[in-house]
Amino acid sequence: MKTTPEHNERIAKLTFASVYPHYITKVEKKGRTIEELHTVIEWLTGYDENKLKELIDEKVTFKTFFQRAKLNPNAHLITGLICGYRIEEIENTLTQQVRYLDKLVDELAKGRKMEKILRAG
Repeated sequence: MKTTPEHNERIAKLTFASVYPHYITKVEKKGRTIEELHTVIEWLTGYDENKLKELIDEKVTFKTFFQRAKLNPNAHLITGLICGYRIEEIENTLTQQVRYLDKLVDELAKGRKMEKILRAG
């Protein structure tokens, strides 16, 4: 399934602050913690808890969120399906990065071991 320009634009304009509470709800409902969520986000983006709070307070879009991020060099190891899209086939870089984050949150909620989520081998 290919992403459309409209889809990519919608994702770029979404604010991280609007999606973050959904990430928390998703992982907590499955018995995982906010600390684990932050570990996953920091692994992917380099953002610690304080920086995340700043970005949330600033209401940055996903475009800005990922422009400022220091993406983990192993992020390309995040593969598979998320929201009907095969991550490794998404051509729009920003959309792919947002889906990386979605996939990591999904894996956390599904009870996957942290070292697997963080692509430690």
